[in-house]
Amino acid sequence: MTIDLLLGLNPKARRGSKPRCHLLTHGDPEEVSARLTQLITPWGQVDTVNKWMPQGFTDTAEAQLGRVDNLLAPAVGRALVDWWLAMPKDARVPHWDIASTCTIEGKSGLLLIEAKAHDEELNYEKTGKKRERNETAGQRQNREQIHNRMQEANDDLTDSTKIEWALSIEHHYQMSNRFGWAWKLTELGIPVILIYLGFLNAIEMSDRGVPFDNYETWAQLVMSHSEPLFSNQVWNMRWMLHGQPFIPLIKSTEVPLSIGVEEADDEN
Repeated sequence: MTIDLLLGLNPKARRGSKPRCHLLTHGDPEEVSARLTQLITPWGQVDTVNKWMPQGFTDTAEAQLGRVDNLLAPAVGRALVDWWLAMPKDARVPHWDIASTCTIEGKSGLLLIEAKAHDEELNYEKTGKKRERNETAGQRQNREQIHNRMQEANDDLTDSTKIEWALSIEHHYQMSNRFGWAWKLTELGIPVILIYLGFLNAIEMSDRGVPFDNYETWAQLVMSHSEPLFSNQVWNMRWMLHGQPFIPLIKSTEVPLSIGVEEADDEN
C-alpha cells in the first residue's frame, strides 16, 4: 500500500521528510487527528473537525497561509500576506510542511510544522533569503518590507519574552520567517504551536546527509541552528504574545516508509 501511495508523488518527493509528512496526514480523520494530537499533547489537541494540509496523498499541496490554504479566515490570510509583502502579486510566501487548525487552551489556533529527515536539510537553511540575479523593483520592495517585518517581530518578541531576538533576512532565513509568521498570527488573535519535527531513521537519505537516530541528536542540532536567532530557553516553553499562547516545540517521530501509516512512537 505504501509503495502505491509513494508512486503518486513526484520521484524526488518519494523519500525523506516530504513523504513522511503525507503519511502523517494520511488516513481517516480519527487516525490523523490522533497522530497530530500526540505531537502537541499536553499543549493542544487536533480533532476530527479540524482541517490540515497536506491531506495525505489525496491533496498533496502544502499550506501557504493567505494563499493556498483553508485554515484561516480570508481576512486574516490577506492581512498576513499584506503585512509580509509590499508587492504581493506573484511573490512567494512561506510553505509549511504540515499545518492544521487545532485547539490551544480552549481556543481555536494553528499547528505549524517544519520537518526534516537529515542534518543537511537544516544546515542548508543557514543561508539568507535568496537574491534574484535580475531583481525587479517589486522584489526589492518586498525584500525591504520583509527585513522591516523581521525587525518589528524582533522588537516585540524581545520586549514580550525579555530575551534578545535576532530574526534575520540575511541568515537562517527559513527559521526566521517561521517564527516571524507565528508571531504575527498571535498579533492577529490566533494561538500557535510551532514544531520543528525530526523524522528518525530516514536511512534512505544517508547519501544526502546524516539521518537522526534519536531525539537528542535532533534537538541538539535544532538548538545549535537557532542560537544566532534567540536563546535555547525559547524552545519547549509556553510564551504569551499579544495575549495568545505561543508554544515552540522540538519533536521527533519515526514514520517508516516501508511499513506505512501505522502509529509511530513519539520520541519526545
